[in-house]
Order: sequence, then C-alpha cells, then structure tokens
Amino acid sequence: MKKIISILLFLLVHNSFAQKEMTTANGVIHFEASVPLYEEVTATNKTISSKLNIGTGALTSVVPMKEFRFKLSLMEEHFNEKYLETDHYPQATFKGKIEGFNLNIIDSNPKEFKLKGELKIHGKIKKIYTIVALKKIENKLEIVSNFNVNIKDYNIKIPEILSMKIAETVTIRTVFWVQ
Repeated sequence: MKKIISILLFLLVHNSFAQKEMTTANGVIHFEASVPLYEEVTATNKTISSKLNIGTGALTSVVPMKEFRFKLSLMEEHFNEKYLETDHYPQATFKGKIEGFNLNIIDSNPKEFKLKGELKIHGKIKKIYTIVALKKIENKLEIVSNFNVNIKDYNIKIPEILSMKIAETVTIRTVFWVQ
C-alpha cells in the first residue's frame, strides 16, 4: 500500500512540475512600411526565439535585427546602418502576457486572445495591445499576431528626403510555432 501511495505521490508531483514552457526558434516576422507609388518596403526575419509559459500565458520573444531580409540589399544596408542602428541595438524584444490563456481550450480551430506587453526596439520600450490567434498543429502551438507600430515612438529617424517613401506606421505580422 505504501508503494502505491508513493508512486501516486511521485506521479502527482512529477505532473505538477511537468513542462511549464513551450519554446521555439521557429517563427517568422514580416513587416511592411510601404507607401503607395513608391518602392515596396518589406522585410522578413526567420531567426526568432520565443518562449510561452503555459501556466501563466507569459510570452517572450527575441528578434535579432540584422536577420531581416529585404528584396533590395541597399534597403537592408540602410535599415541596419542608418535607421535601426543594429550594431548598437542588435535585438528587439517582446515581453507580455496572453490574457485568459488556457492550453486545454485550444484545438485546430484558431482561438483569439488579448495580448498585452512591451515591445523594445531601438532602445525604446512601448506598450503593445493586440489580438493573437492560437491553434494546435500536430504537437505545436501556432501563435499569430498582427499589429502596427509608429517609427517615431521608437526614435527611428528617417531622412526628410526619404520620408515620403517610408510609412510612419509599420505593419508587423508574427507567426511562431512553439512546442
């Protein structure tokens, strides 16, 4: 009887300390700062790390800024050297929480949750409020979000001569697959 109780206690304790975090280095961030009638200003980054605490809904992400890829190499060079100064500010980070997160109610159909947190870009931190769509795909959890940021909020300066060619509000789409 003592063995059975010991085994049951072990299983209960083990399950309570079982996986509390889902992590990934598998995701995509796409941004667009295009203005009609001018060259498309878009980039994609596939080198992201993200962590989701399944007990609390806390979500953190780290994005290496030099990994954004543009259609034109000159845009990429200007992005890194002149606008985002990626030698001084090599990463963007997000720390937030998915409100009402409950892994048990998520299935293959997307469920929407509110996401609140802080986005740090170019050394500046701003609050972000958006909606995330979560769904299970095999043994992974897909997290999708769309939001806008104003480049002035992050002290990113665009030369006046180019200001008509780059949008002040940048649209960002993120997709992460954590497991």
